[in-house]
Amino acid sequence: MSGVIVTNPPKAELKDVDALAGHGVATVSEAMGRTGLLGPGIRPVQQGVRVAGTAVTVLGWPGDNLMIHAAVEQCGEGDILVVTTTSPSTDGMFGELFATALQRRGVRGVVVNAGVRDTQQLREMGFAAWSRAVSAQGTVKATGGSVNVPIAIDGQVVRPGDVIVADDDGVVVVPRERARETAEASEAREAKEAGARAAFLDGQLGLDRYGLRETLERLGVQYRSYEEHEEHEEHEEHGENAGERS
Repeated sequence: MSGVIVTNPPKAELKDVDALAGHGVATVSEAMGRTGLLGPGIRPVQQGVRVAGTAVTVLGWPGDNLMIHAAVEQCGEGDILVVTTTSPSTDGMFGELFATALQRRGVRGVVVNAGVRDTQQLREMGFAAWSRAVSAQGTVKATGGSVNVPIAIDGQVVRPGDVIVADDDGVVVVPRERARETAEASEAREAKEAGARAAFLDGQLGLDRYGLRETLERLGVQYRSYEEHEEHEEHEEHGENAGERS
């Protein structure tokens, strides 16, 4: 397939990216109305790492990493490389050598909607990676593709310059135009959760803090003692049996 390499796309402001880096993927997604998640299939190869950066996107052919080589030139300080393929693939498209080149350019991590390899080396060099698969299967460099065009991963569109936030829970994309408002909404949510955390440490129940007892009552959920429940179940069983005999 033919393709295009787009240079110098607009990007989210770095101060907003760094503000989002202070919040977890779950918090950021909730702050955007439970949107933006790239699905549970994209998992980290390391633990205890959270990064945020601006997306440099790659659309390549399955089993072919030519366009990742082309994308390295377009990557710079504060970016995160985001790679997908034209159809599902688990081949190991990304490894230590790519990470070395990207780390030299100030790239903060990679998200690959396919496979990565050299995972031990990636952890040792401190280069953060998230992928759909871990595979030693190699690739070729033979088919054209595109860099810095909108791509889709698990139904979510990632555009060049959008903010990528990634941690142990997965990956979320924030549209570049919403970076500031999402950072502010995430901060407000963190403050709200801090209040709840303090209340729970003090012994308060979520049922009371969030008014959920009224919700249970409205839904018809009943409280019974063990004895009452046993008696109720026995009554129900006898009633069913009587119905079967009649």
